[in-house]
Amino acid sequence: MAQTTATIRPYRAEDLAAVYDVCVRTADVGGDARGKYHSDDLMPDLFAGPYVFLEPDFAFVLDDGQRAVGYVIGTPDTAAFARAYRARWIRRLAGRYQVPPDPPTSQEEEMIALHYQPERLVWPGLEQYPAHLHIDMLPPFQGAGHGRALMETFYAAAAQAGAAGVHVTVTTANTRALGFYHRLGFRPLEVAEPGETTVTYLGRALLRPRTWNPGSRALESPGSPLS
Repeated sequence: MAQTTATIRPYRAEDLAAVYDVCVRTADVGGDARGKYHSDDLMPDLFAGPYVFLEPDFAFVLDDGQRAVGYVIGTPDTAAFARAYRARWIRRLAGRYQVPPDPPTSQEEEMIALHYQPERLVWPGLEQYPAHLHIDMLPPFQGAGHGRALMETFYAAAAQAGAAGVHVTVTTANTRALGFYHRLGFRPLEVAEPGETTVTYLGRALLRPRTWNPGSRALESPGSPLS
């Protein structure tokens, strides 16, 4: 049965361990990836850590009163995020993961290769959907409307920052996630490389608030409390 008692709030630095825990426990096509790789931090280091480090203003957690049990994290500007990832996140994790051979020889090496290729996040047509996000929740909190509420929280923040649209990249085998995004108005984007079948790109437009005022964001400059 889904847990209904939880609230959404901005991410705080003390949520980091819980966010990493949620990430790894939902990282295997929505299932538990603990023990799948040499380090349980691998998937969070790819899909959670860089977002709360580089874009904490666009990170929100679902709090059950004791800890974060879910989150939505992302960026309103994927191209700037990719540059900042290379300049700041790869440097921050220096020495943690050895550069894998090209081509990789295992699934773990394929994951690590993603870490050293942040430019993979940028694709043609991105100007229409410059924001992207990741959302995960522990199973007891799924199916109670928390996912939609988290998404709407991110939409508002990204639109306020000037993003015209948002996209997600979903493992094609994760049919449950594909259905979730479809119900929220996401539609397929033709951006995958020819023959690509393992991931599906989806996007939706965002409504820019009437009070929107574009401002500068120093994403690529050190200054985060975690720097």
